[in-house]
This record gives sequence, C-alpha cells and structure tokens, in this order.
Amino acid sequence: MRNLLRRHSSVFLLGGISLIAGGLVRWLHGPEGFARALGVALDIFLAVLPAMLAGLLLAGSLKQIIPSGALAKWMGAESGWWGLGVATVAGMATPGGPMAAFPLVLVLAQAGADRGALIAFIVAWGLNGFQRVLVWEVPLLGADFALLRFLCGLPLGFVAGWLARRVPIDWSPPDTGAPPAAPAIGRRA
Repeated sequence: MRNLLRRHSSVFLLGGISLIAGGLVRWLHGPEGFARALGVALDIFLAVLPAMLAGLLLAGSLKQIIPSGALAKWMGAESGWWGLGVATVAGMATPGGPMAAFPLVLVLAQAGADRGALIAFIVAWGLNGFQRVLVWEVPLLGADFALLRFLCGLPLGFVAGWLARRVPIDWSPPDTGAPPAAPAIGRRA
C-alpha cells in the first residue's frame, strides 16, 4: 500500500484538489456550472490525449529498442562532461511538450543515463529546445535577442547536470513493471 501511495502520490493529490474544486464549483454555481466544468475538462482531456498517447508510444517503443544499460557509456555517471554534453544536445533537439520529453527521460534513465545527464537533458529541453527557439522566440523577439538568450542559457544544462551528480540525494528510475527490453536484432541473448 505504501508503494502504491508513493508511486501515485501526484495522482492522489491532484484527485483530491479536483474533488475539492469540483465541490466548490457545484456549491457556488450549481449543477449547471459543474456540468460546464466537466465539459471543459473533457475538452482539455481530448485535446491532450493524442500527445499523451504519442509520448507513451514513443517511450514504450524506445524501451524495446534500447537495451538496458546501453546508454551508460554515453550518458552514464562515468561519461563526465561528454555525457552532459550529449544529454544537453539531445534535450535541445527533443521536440514537443512534456508528454514527449518526460517519458523519454524515463527511458533514458532505464537505459543507463545517470541523474546528471537526465537533469542536463531536462534543463536543455526546457530552456533551449530548438523548436521553442525557432517557432516562438525568433519570430516574436527577433533573432538577435533569441540568440543572446540561447547562448546565455546554453551552459545551464551542463551546470545543472554537474550539480545533480554532486547532490547527495539517492535516486533511481521507478520500475515501470514492464517486461525487459528484447535483445537487439542480430545480437545473441
């Protein structure tokens, strides 16, 4: 039971907040207001569902393609600054929102990337994603400002990854309960 609560604590927390908010809407605006709120929630869910399914399909597919431990050389604890650089570039190149990036982070962790590389990936994705820079910043803020902001943010993935390797917090990727990845094609088991 404790493991269930720990693994799904965010679901329980958001569920509790949602129940309180739904009760408050029903109390303040009646059943009609509650029905409108449910309609808005359903619209948002249906808008987000394709991206969520695509992100989970990507993560599941990559988990089957990339054997456990395959990335330890490239992004593991012994990869040093090189691993942080690989993770930073991979984070910048990852398109899409959190429903694509975070399942990918989980796959990277289970394939041997250490927490420093994962932090570098997330920071680079959040700050310097190529998609964000090219689609939003250059057209809205201008190329000079976008380049300045990009260059100023560039070292932050490295710094965050380096710090993550030194912070004394024990972390390991959660067990998804999925079967282990199949051996790569052409490889003997």
